[in-house]
Amino acid sequence: MTSQPTPADSTYDVVLVGGGIMSATLGVMLKQLEPNLSIALFGRLDDVALESSNGWNNAGTGHSALCELNYTPMGAGGEVDISKAVNVNEAFQVSRQFWSYLAESGLIASPRDFLNPIAHMSFVWGAENVDFLQRRYNALKDHPLFPGMSYSTDTAQLSQWMPLVMDGRAGGTPLAATHHPAGTDVNFGALTHRLVDILSGGPGFDLNLGHEVTGLRQSGSGWTVSVRGMHDGTSRDVAARFVFVGAGGGALPLLQKSGIPEARGIGGFPVSGQFLRCTNPEIIARHHAKVYGKASVGAPPMSVPHLDTRVIDGQEGLLFGPYAGFSTKFLKQGSWLDLPRSIRMDNIGAMMAVARDNMPLTKYLIQQVMQSNEDRMKALRDFVPGARSSDWELITAGQRVQVIKKDAAKGGVLQFGTEVVTGANGTIAGLLGASPGASTAAPIMLSVIQRCFADRLPQWEERLRKMIPSYGRRLSDDAALCARTRDWTRQTLQLDG
Repeated sequence: MTSQPTPADSTYDVVLVGGGIMSATLGVMLKQLEPNLSIALFGRLDDVALESSNGWNNAGTGHSALCELNYTPMGAGGEVDISKAVNVNEAFQVSRQFWSYLAESGLIASPRDFLNPIAHMSFVWGAENVDFLQRRYNALKDHPLFPGMSYSTDTAQLSQWMPLVMDGRAGGTPLAATHHPAGTDVNFGALTHRLVDILSGGPGFDLNLGHEVTGLRQSGSGWTVSVRGMHDGTSRDVAARFVFVGAGGGALPLLQKSGIPEARGIGGFPVSGQFLRCTNPEIIARHHAKVYGKASVGAPPMSVPHLDTRVIDGQEGLLFGPYAGFSTKFLKQGSWLDLPRSIRMDNIGAMMAVARDNMPLTKYLIQQVMQSNEDRMKALRDFVPGARSSDWELITAGQRVQVIKKDAAKGGVLQFGTEVVTGANGTIAGLLGASPGASTAAPIMLSVIQRCFADRLPQWEERLRKMIPSYGRRLSDDAALCARTRDWTRQTLQLDG
């Protein structure tokens, strides 16, 4: 991918900071809505999608709550709350509609380059967990967004669904699983490249790789964006009417530099991740699903253990993890000083309160950091009883920075999820947080458009409905619309098998 140098006196309608799935999605959406917009993207690395969006830096789960047990907590009375699962699935359906529009318009030639059908499963053991999974299944199975889910405690059925997981498993422990054939594996790195190719193929787009945005300052009704070349060290300023900071963990420092009041008091808690990746093709060939379990006590939601089939550049792979860790870097290719530099007088109170109130998480991270390879293999053998160390290698995934916000009652709270921070005048927005992140890029960027381009929404409404047919409606409230939309996206995205 080539980079086009930007003149020092350039003025753009939109500047995108960061070369990941979020910036690319917003750029394509805006260009489809208003082709004459001038857009520049600045990425500090030499290609797009080298941080969290990279195929090997995340699990590639098309997060639709088909298998992720942390989205369906059980209350004290035994009822399973499916509200978050419904919202996550609803959001993923918006992403699928947007991708379907791009495929149907000929802008994406082959959806299989980034999206593949992979069954999603939840797997538990022990009587209490089996009871929970049964209740979860009963709560979801008749919902319009979750048709086709199956549940079983029969070992023969489980062996058919996940032979690698059942092979060599000792009897005597209650087991249960749910299976949904409509799950997906998403290579968000490949998708990001396709989106940037769409932008690069038309007029009014400048791609600037190897360029780091070092500062943001308000200038009149827009922004002056300070940029430094990563290779030659040269600095220059460009002007923008609107800035989107989609730089992953690097978004928080830039939003702090912008000086907008909405960024005051926000802190970041970085969590690193690792996976075990299978190196034995025979083992990889025996597993074709994403199998999610239950998180350990004290573990953050993104540390739910799962055994994942991956499809990267047409080749199947197999991951297990994640194993959480701690690093003061906000980006995988960031600085060890990222965390200390982000601490300000306006957020230190909230960060200290979170440290005080999250001792189980701190203990969990310490335990994860101190793990030996045999400890990691023991966790893997809960899913693959016959796993051998020689068949697996440890890889480092992307950094995730969880949001810390002030709270009147507690002083500060740690939030797991994604959050859009928007300047009061709508000329700047940034994205903070992590999972389900990339899977919900389209609805998140749609919310940015609704907040920051509200005056243009009336003239864009027809195009928005073409891009996202369910725009303005919830699929969960209309079973017929939900079924039609799901069938359309399945066919358009080549997910029939």
